[in-house]
Amino acid sequence: MSVKRVRRTAIQRKKLRLRKKLIGTDVRPRVSIHRSSIHTSAQAITDSKAATIAQCSTRDKDVKSEIASVSKDGIHSTTTSTKGVLAAKAVGIKLAVKLKEKGVETVIFDRNGLRYHGRVKAVADGLREGGINL
Repeated sequence: MSVKRVRRTAIQRKKLRLRKKLIGTDVRPRVSIHRSSIHTSAQAITDSKAATIAQCSTRDKDVKSEIASVSKDGIHSTTTSTKGVLAAKAVGIKLAVKLKEKGVETVIFDRNGLRYHGRVKAVADGLREGGINL
C-alpha cells in the first residue's frame, strides 16, 4: 500500500502556517476573511467552542444598502457593486457593529492566506472604523 502525497497550493500552505499561530478565544475571537471574485465575507470564530459568533457578507441586504454610503481614502462612490473595496469596507463596518453588540472589543485578524491589500485591507479598515481593535 502506497502513501499518496497531498499537493497544496501556495495559499493553502500559507493558510495552514498562519492557522497554527492564530487561535480565537471567547474574549478575542478570530476574524476570518473569504474573498471570491464577486463577494467578500467575514466571520468571527471562537476556536475553543468551534462556533461562529457573528458573520457578515456582501450578500446581506443591509450591507448592500450601505455600500453606496461608504468612502475610502477620499473616494466616495454611489455604486452598489459587491466586487470592490468599498463593499469590503462596508462588510468590516457591519461586522464591527455586530461584534460590539456581542460585547467584543478586540479580535485576531486572520487574512486566510491572502495578501494584506485591497479588499482584505478594506475589511480590516472597516473593523477599525467600527471601533474594534485588531
